[in-house]
Amino acid sequence: QVELVESGGGLVQAGDSLTLSCAASGRTFTGYSVGWFRQVPGKEREFVAGISGIGGYTSYAEPVKGRFTISRDNSKNAVYLQMNGLNSEDTAVYYCAVGGGLISLRSTRNYAYWGQGTQVTVSS
Repeated sequence: QVELVESGGGLVQAGDSLTLSCAASGRTFTGYSVGWFRQVPGKEREFVAGISGIGGYTSYAEPVKGRFTISRDNSKNAVYLQMNGLNSEDTAVYYCAVGGGLISLRSTRNYAYWGQGTQVTVSS
């Protein structure tokens, strides 16, 4: 069983930065793809960023390109999402998820394990 725990969310002002962390127990991240998704009430969960387990390729949703950075530290079994220049449209619950080594990072269907989410609220 894999348990994912997100942390680092909170209430910030527009323009601020936050770093989200995703820690795993029960399985190492090494070799597995990890994605960050977000969801607001009434809307579908949407892809934010992902990093592949093979090759370390990264992918970003268009609204966050140039502002968010996904990274991984296999020695700590953790994946991070550095978020800069936050705006009110970034307000959501953010989830991390783990999938296979080489997958289409943008699809929720390719991820087998999900965390409980962490709330990010950006006030304007």
